[in-house]
Amino acid sequence: MPVSRARPTCDGCRNGDVLDFTFSMAFQPIIDLATGGPFAYEALVRGPEGQSAASVLAQVTPANRYGFDQQCRVKAIQTAAAAGLLETPARLSINFLPNAVYQPRSCIQLTLTTAAAIGFPTDRLIFEFTENEEMVDPCHVARIVESYREMGFGTALDDFGAGYAGLNLLARFQPDMIKLDMDLIRGLDASLPRRLIIEAVVRMCEGLGVAVIAEGIETEPELEALRALGVRYVQGFLFARPALERLPVVRLSVPAAARSA
Repeated sequence: MPVSRARPTCDGCRNGDVLDFTFSMAFQPIIDLATGGPFAYEALVRGPEGQSAASVLAQVTPANRYGFDQQCRVKAIQTAAAAGLLETPARLSINFLPNAVYQPRSCIQLTLTTAAAIGFPTDRLIFEFTENEEMVDPCHVARIVESYREMGFGTALDDFGAGYAGLNLLARFQPDMIKLDMDLIRGLDASLPRRLIIEAVVRMCEGLGVAVIAEGIETEPELEALRALGVRYVQGFLFARPALERLPVVRLSVPAAARSA
């Protein structure tokens, strides 16, 4: 599927909307432990033949980053629909660069146009804030979260507990979800400090009305430790690896209540 060349309405985004490379999307499920099925599928950028995300992101420059961010949204929606996501109750989670959004309501227009053309309900879209560098203006990010919520989108803060995605950002704005960084998850079943930290984050988020997603789960002991700590949403190789341009077969996790019945 070729990258759409539809013109965004935002002048800032328009300056970089021509890309000289192509890319595609892979999908990985986020599992709801209350049901054992997918709550959402995260769209992950890949090369056109499944090359790594790093190989694609290495081609992103300050000159094309805005256009790339726009086209990632378009590609995610188009590819998810073609893969059959709309035939499931799951939502679609799209990563984006908050520093690549000038005006939230202007920069979202291409996304809205794409969703409308496909018949993709916008209330089934989640936007994950992902940025490897410090967010230039946290107040601007807070405005993005507020605007997206008003438009009916879900929002998630990715890699919570790593780099710049920490308590300072959560104090400034509250997304609908946070995704615990995988370094906190790795081996938590054998790590009391990790379990205590995650337990505290879960309780804090309950008070804030923020859902917690644990990502990077690879083992059953990690999963069982997260269940015990009250984490409802999980993601990782234990359930499914990302699949290029299709929804992967999910290793369903039987809810704890069902197993004890």
